[in-house]
Amino acid sequence: MPLTPTAAVVSSACREGRAVGAFNVITLHAEAVVTGAEAAGRPVICQISENAVRFHGSRLAPIARATAALAEAATVPVALHLDHVTDEALLRRAADCGFGSVMFDASALPHTENVAATRAAARWAHAQGLWLEAELGEIGGKDGVHAPSARTDPDQARDFVSATGVDALAVAVGSSHAMTTRTARLDHGLIARLAEAVPVPLVLHGSTGVPDAELRQAVASGMVKINIGTALNAAFTGAVRDALAAAPAAVDPRPALIVARRAMADAVTSALRALSGGGG
Repeated sequence: MPLTPTAAVVSSACREGRAVGAFNVITLHAEAVVTGAEAAGRPVICQISENAVRFHGSRLAPIARATAALAEAATVPVALHLDHVTDEALLRRAADCGFGSVMFDASALPHTENVAATRAAARWAHAQGLWLEAELGEIGGKDGVHAPSARTDPDQARDFVSATGVDALAVAVGSSHAMTTRTARLDHGLIARLAEAVPVPLVLHGSTGVPDAELRQAVASGMVKINIGTALNAAFTGAVRDALAAAPAAVDPRPALIVARRAMADAVTSALRALSGGGG
């Protein structure tokens, strides 16, 4: 089926009172995300971060078009999202590469500058037919920059959305990027207050470190888009490590990559089933 616009996937989730999983793509991740979503029978968002683009030599089109081709061959709705963009030149390449949405991240700037930059990004994105996500303040975990204890103020969040015109807001409620243990505890009362104050879908970043029960409660409280990245990387590297340890003389990478792809797909399926209230 054709690529599904992010706005359509998220709007459907809002109407049904559920969440949509958004998974970071680096390499084989795209195949695994689509396979895992098909196994769960759920819509999904494949998201490519600015860091992933940098990993690919700052060439956006090849990884975007490969991911889009996989999405178009999928049997479930798949959207394509450009994540954590700080480079305005990269933002302006999104429309030509099949993306339905961008997360523009000016959260490291002083508040007034964040508002101005995000407003300009939203106006540009909307003129291109793109849905724009943004972040107010900073969410824990990356490169020691963010404080895991950060919290988003509902009144400030409402004013930020009004001033910028964004379509979704990533909020700080207790999760942290790059966690490898599932020990995060979310502020569910704050999530509910944010959902009441903010007229656009809420996005949870750093969801790998959040246990399934906490994620389900977050969705019940108002979270709509759930970003997951580290869980796939952990599945990939763990499977490769085990495969190479079992065959130390191997030179063909494909057997190890096959099990790595399968492990990531299983992680996607498990996460999507958890978000929809099922087991796994």
